[in-house]
Amino acid sequence: MSDDRRARTAELLPRIRRRKTRIGLVAGGLGAYWPQFPDLLPQLQESSRYVTERFQKLDADVTDVGFISDPQEAAVAAERLRIADPDLIVVFLTTYLTASMVLPIAQRSGAPVLVIDLQPTESMDHATFDTGQWLAYCGQCAVPEVGNVFRRGGIEFRSVSGYLRDEHAWTRIERWIAAADVRATLRHARHGLMGHLYPGMLDVSTDLTSVATQFGSHVEVVEFDDLRVRVEQVTDAEVRERVTLAREVFVLDEETVDADDLAWGAKVSVGLDRLVDDFALDSMAYYHRGLNGEQHERLGAGMILGASLLTARGIPMAGEYELRNSIAMLVADTIGAGGSFTEIQALNFFDGVVEMGHDGPAHLAISQRDPLLRGLGVYHGKRGWGVSVEFDVKAGPVTTFGIGQERDGRYVFVASEGEVVPGPLLKIGNTTSRVDFGCHPGEWVDEWSASGVDHHWALSTGHRAQDFKAAANLLGIEFREVSVR
Repeated sequence: MSDDRRARTAELLPRIRRRKTRIGLVAGGLGAYWPQFPDLLPQLQESSRYVTERFQKLDADVTDVGFISDPQEAAVAAERLRIADPDLIVVFLTTYLTASMVLPIAQRSGAPVLVIDLQPTESMDHATFDTGQWLAYCGQCAVPEVGNVFRRGGIEFRSVSGYLRDEHAWTRIERWIAAADVRATLRHARHGLMGHLYPGMLDVSTDLTSVATQFGSHVEVVEFDDLRVRVEQVTDAEVRERVTLAREVFVLDEETVDADDLAWGAKVSVGLDRLVDDFALDSMAYYHRGLNGEQHERLGAGMILGASLLTARGIPMAGEYELRNSIAMLVADTIGAGGSFTEIQALNFFDGVVEMGHDGPAHLAISQRDPLLRGLGVYHGKRGWGVSVEFDVKAGPVTTFGIGQERDGRYVFVASEGEVVPGPLLKIGNTTSRVDFGCHPGEWVDEWSASGVDHHWALSTGHRAQDFKAAANLLGIEFREVSVR
């Protein structure tokens, strides 16, 4: 997609604003040092201010409870952080401190904790440093102590070690912040589920209670009649306005797009927007079979335009009742990686690529070409007809990301990194991309299928396996990376 069209699309489809991620921040050191080395505490507090300034530049609500020097102050900080209800607590070890100053913070808040130790510079000046100056560099000393106590206390331990202006360390810290964004989004998300299971797709079937118990999300069961009554209220003027929007966002294949089908997709799109607003949905999965062109069949067939527009605004939509896929798309979107509704379509053994995509909602922000609306006289495997989105994900690094479910009901995050490469694509109104995983495509399919992922997933931009791994960690979800070498 051209830069101008991408900018215009972003302007036309402003992204939804959600509750900001909440970060709790506390710094500390051992108070016994302060009277011994009077210059030490001011230096550590200056380091703490720098860390606070870096965090305050993030798009998050940061609760900074200050600097602690003993277990009593730690208990006060723990209570303040508990009340703040953070999605992640960051504990900055400015020098050595005892684990008794960190454990209550982790125990009382119930939030995941990230321990960071950032010494002032890359290295000490060994020729001139005295004991007080060395102590500003020994935050790492306490990291194994905290890790040991967390393990004995059944608390997940994670840490980042570096120096204050170490961008490698800050990249790792920001990965945990992105993971906290995912945790925050899912803790408060409302996932819509409309229609019924595609008959026979046993892998797609999802226990709704498990979404609440494992992610903290709410699943709102809505009816196609909830959409029907809202579509019936859409005016002709609103349809014309939505058709105009569609013509700005998409390139229309004038040979295949029927004007009545486009108008119907536009009408459903307006009604879908109202449905999402009325139920305060953050994502939705849908499917309805219908029969002989009746109203509900036409509603299901008319979803792709509106679902793609909503996905571009950060409210992902997945067809075929694929709730776990709409959640995966929401996770990918939250970390800024897009995430488009995807399944395997074919293998190209000449080029060594897996062709993947779907005839459904697309994430327009990650399109390589200008997205195309193509008219289809029939959908594959589904009843109905109408307009569908055709595009390919932009060339370069990508990550497939899906959510599988184990025999005992536990969810698992599954990811695999590859590259989208140029080449021939079908022109059938699908979101097809050619992905090279650096291996025999058949072997990749075998390994991917053995991971426990179902047959839909989110195709996201960038090599993001470590980001998904961090998000899984904060959510208490197992992570698997598929790599064939």
